[in-house]
Order: sequence, then C-alpha cells, then structure tokens
Amino acid sequence: KRLPQAIIIGVKKGGTRALLEFLRVHPDVRAVGAEPHFFDRNYERGLAWYRDLMPRTLEGQITMEKTPSYFVTKEAPARISSMSKGTKLIVVVRDPVTRAISDYTQTLSKKPDIPTFESLTFKNRTTGLIDTSWSAIQIGIYAKHLENWLLHFPIGQILFVSSERLISDPAGELGRVQDFLGLKRIITDKHFYFNKTKGFPCLKKAEGSSKPHCLGKTKGRTH
Repeated sequence: KRLPQAIIIGVKKGGTRALLEFLRVHPDVRAVGAEPHFFDRNYERGLAWYRDLMPRTLEGQITMEKTPSYFVTKEAPARISSMSKGTKLIVVVRDPVTRAISDYTQTLSKKPDIPTFESLTFKNRTTGLIDTSWSAIQIGIYAKHLENWLLHFPIGQILFVSSERLISDPAGELGRVQDFLGLKRIITDKHFYFNKTKGFPCLKKAEGSSKPHCLGKTKGRTH
C-alpha cells in the first residue's frame, strides 16, 4: 500500500466520480472507492491511517484518491505538499453557473425547504450583486482557490479537466489525463458509449465486471 501519487482535488459537482470511474479501467491505476477526506477532515489521524485506506499496488501502478472538497480547503495544499511535493493534482472544472445549480439541486433533494436558488445567489436583485459567501457560488471562484494551490505546487503539476468535454468527448479528455499521469493511452473511444436517456457517457465494461457501467441514479440529474 502506497500513499497516492495523484489526487483528484476538485471540484464538487464537476464530474470527479465519473473521471475516477473512467480512470479505474486503466490497469495501472488503483484508486480508493470512498472519499477519504484526509487533508480536510481526518488529517489528525496521520499518514499511516491514510496509507492504510489505499489499495495494494504493484510496481508501476499509480495510487489515486478523490476528495473534491480539498480544492476549497485552505490547509490542503500545504498538507499535500508536505506528504509529497511531487503529487500530481487533477481538478475537474465546470461552468460555475451550472455547477452552482447542480450543487443547489443536490442540497434541495436532501433539504426540500431551503430558500430559492435566486434568493441565495443574489445579495441585491436590482443591481445583480452576487453573494459570493454562499458556498455554491464560492466553490466556483476557481481563480481565488487556485492562488492558494500555486503557493505550494507549480502549475505544471496541476491538470484541469473539462467537465463539459468529459461528457462530450470522454476519450479525448481521458487521453490528456493519461498523458499527464505518465500512463500508456489505454482508455480510448472503444471503452465508451453514450446513454441517450441520461445524456451521459457510460463505460462499456467497468473494472472487474462484464456488464456496462453507468454512474448512479443521482448522477446526470437534469436541472
């Protein structure tokens, strides 16, 4: 078991689960299923605890995890850098407006009595002043969060993946990710088919299964 050499650090509602599921098709990628939340919520448990969560790997395989809240966690860049300065970071970015709506829709499904999206978004409807303190908006101010990461990591160690292209051209985006991780381009067009009902690409065969694999019911919700 090894500490991860690459981490998907964000963003929430960007398509991080889809990216990780797609990457797991690669024989040289081993990933943790659940989000460890080590660098934001569980840091005091220590690196030995974190390492223990990781899957076993062979020489030449890459260990990965994803926790999208790292991107907006102030302490995360310094903590990851102190684990290893060479960690490769992946951020799945999505149009901040559709990302915020998606975030709101997810919250709404759990808490049906929250205020409307508009009333949470605008401080002042007349002037169109936006309330940037609301987390659904806050997460989408990518440049602000990125500044914090660039204090600890060179830009060349951070790959931005387009959420929109992950849907329209999954093989193309996965090509970029495989190159960034130094992996052979094994995941290609032949691994995907487009599910018209969900409007989402699905894997023809998931890791360790002979059946096609689409993400769960809550993924690809319409807004």
